[in-house]
Amino acid sequence: MSAPRIVRHGLVDSTSERAFAALAAGEARHRDVHVARAQSAGRGSRGRSWDSQDGAGLYASVVLLPEPPAPPPAALTMAAGLAVRDLLLELGLAARLKWPNDVLVGGAKIAGILIEARGYDPARPAFVCGIGLNALQRAFPPEVAARGVTSLALEGATLAPERALERLLPHLDARLDQARAHPAELAAAFSSAARLLEGPVCVQRGEQELRGRIAAFGLGGLDLATEEELVRIPLEHVTGVQPD
Repeated sequence: MSAPRIVRHGLVDSTSERAFAALAAGEARHRDVHVARAQSAGRGSRGRSWDSQDGAGLYASVVLLPEPPAPPPAALTMAAGLAVRDLLLELGLAARLKWPNDVLVGGAKIAGILIEARGYDPARPAFVCGIGLNALQRAFPPEVAARGVTSLALEGATLAPERALERLLPHLDARLDQARAHPAELAAAFSSAARLLEGPVCVQRGEQELRGRIAAFGLGGLDLATEEELVRIPLEHVTGVQPD
């Protein structure tokens, strides 16, 4: 497989916006990587902002133009999260995943994933995979620090953002291949990394909260054993999973 095309930016609104602009202009290629020194409007899940200190973190968005039928967005989120975790394990950090798109070290968030699609066409699927990884930061704004965050540097694994990207991309390719060829294995790996089967959980389904133990997990959904019944919940209906 040839090396992906790296599109480097200085200060941008967000790397994902640059990736979507390239898609809209017909200039994007599969596996293009937009990476920036800093972002003025970096974002995470649920509309939250992503702290993007100049030169301190990895701010990257990967264009994904898979052959149809494309893996579901949940599979892409799992693949990207596992790829970041693979990198962190390679660096000697005991990382785990938190539903649906956070990567944690010691209970603090070190990276986040955001998969987006706009004007989705099943015949020509197109996604942008945004990845934010805290690398060189040694301090964060109070409102960010209050959420519980960390970085490679704070964990004793100092790695420049550009080098982190270089080492991350092979892991991402491998996990994306797994999403297409072995989706059940991908789901099992995510379930293990997120410790979904280890204890009682609270599952959010829209505004509803259900408590129990996850009896089975896959890309089609999860089976939650409550005190009263076994409930099947499609993944697209799950808005949160927390230890209970």
